Amino acid sequence: MRLYDVTLPIHAGMPVYPGDPEVSIAPRLAVAAGDAANVSLLTMGSHTGTHVDAPRHFFDGAPGVDRLPLTVLIGPARVVEVMTAGSVEAADLSALDLCAAPRVLLKARHPVRDPAEAILRESVGLTPGAARRLVEAGVRLVGVDGPSVDPAASAGFDAHRILLRAGIVILEGLDLSAVPPGDYELICLPLKIRDGDGAPARVLLRAPD
Repeated sequence: MRLYDVTLPIHAGMPVYPGDPEVSIAPRLAVAAGDAANVSLLTMGSHTGTHVDAPRHFFDGAPGVDRLPLTVLIGPARVVEVMTAGSVEAADLSALDLCAAPRVLLKARHPVRDPAEAILRESVGLTPGAARRLVEAGVRLVGVDGPSVDPAASAGFDAHRILLRAGIVILEGLDLSAVPPGDYELICLPLKIRDGDGAPARVLLRAPD
C-alpha cells in the first residue's frame, strides 16, 4: 500500500495567504527549564497551510467545519494535472471525466522546489465558469495545491462562493508535488473546531493496490 502525505508542515514563519495571521510557535513550558513537560503555544489562522474551507468561511450562519460530513472528506479522489499557466477555465475541464470520482484535486506545475513557496507564487485558481462546471458535474470536494481556489487577481472570491453555496468542500494548500495524476483514496481530517470557518487538516492519498 502506497500512502502519500500531501500535507504542508506547519512551522513558524511559513508562507501564509496575504492578510492572514502569521504562524508563531513559542515554548510555554520546557523540560530544560525545569518544567515537567514541553508545551508550546501555537498562534495561527484557521486557513493555515493545508486546510479545509467550510461554508461559514463566506456565509454567516452556514455550517462550520465541525459539521462537514466525513463521507465527503474520505473516499475516491482523482488527481488531475492542470496544464494552464493561468486560471482554470470551464473548457480546461471539458476533457475530464468529472463523474469518475466525486473528489477532484487539481495539481499545477510549479517551477519552484519548495511547495510552501510554490502555493503562494504559482496559485492556479478557478474561473466562475469552471466552478459552475464542477457543481454541474456533481463533484463533492475540490482540492488545489495553491492557497486559494480563486485566482490571485479575483477580488470577489467567486469560485469560493459558487462552490460553498453548492455544498462542495474546498481543500486548499495541498502538496501534490510527488503525486502522479490518477485515482486515489482521499483521507482528509480537519481539526474539529466548533462553528469553524475552516481548519488545518492532515491529508493523505492512498494509491490503489
